[in-house]
Amino acid sequence: MSTSTNLVALYTITRREIMRVVRIWTQTLIPPMVTMTLYFVIFGKLIGSRIGSIEGGFTYMQYIVPGLVMMSIINNSYANISSSFFGAKFQRSVEEMLVSPMPNWVILTGYVTGAVARGLVVGLLVLLIALFFTSLQVVHPLITFLSVLLGATIFALAGFVNAVYAKKFDDIALVPTFILTPLTYLGGVFYSVNMLGEPWQAISRINPILYMVNAFRFGVLGISDVGIGTAFAVMLAFVVGLSLMALHLLKRGIGLRS
Repeated sequence: MSTSTNLVALYTITRREIMRVVRIWTQTLIPPMVTMTLYFVIFGKLIGSRIGSIEGGFTYMQYIVPGLVMMSIINNSYANISSSFFGAKFQRSVEEMLVSPMPNWVILTGYVTGAVARGLVVGLLVLLIALFFTSLQVVHPLITFLSVLLGATIFALAGFVNAVYAKKFDDIALVPTFILTPLTYLGGVFYSVNMLGEPWQAISRINPILYMVNAFRFGVLGISDVGIGTAFAVMLAFVVGLSLMALHLLKRGIGLRS
């Protein structure tokens, strides 16, 4: 296929994924906004008022906002692609794409772009809601944008891999319940990892979500528990590794061809 044809195919898949999010916005956009509002009220207002200021002189509400925004981005990027691609696999429409002259990277990029778009939109909406509870000033705009883009891409790719291996809809829910949720809560969303004693602090530092949350927190507040260079190196490594794995699965047709 020519470059122009590939771009048309990429645009078609991406547009379909984005329109899917828009069409069922009451399921894709409203629930995370309601959930994060409850987090802001319970953790930020009720508990935060008793904690007072935390690292860097910020209020507890200000401290947890970047973590909660990143958590919503991660969850929605993952959920979007895992459900969408598994649905396509269940309906056997994936087989039609695989036998077409469309390159595998176009298929993967289209699905990932749609998932990242949903993650970023939800993240922006949650951030706007947070402004009703506290004041924020983005210290490093470029780092802020790159961190959310990489974080959303990582979990979009992870959701794609999960959808490839899933054999039934229940398999889609296993990873978020038993892996994604624990990693998120132990990723420094609600606390500084420096507050932990050993060996828990060392264990937390092998959690990739810790680096995503802290990179975003550094972009917004200018504070971080980890080196920013290290955080971006970890995120880029995951993007490359998961991309190669996803392309390999598409090439081999593992879990996709009957």
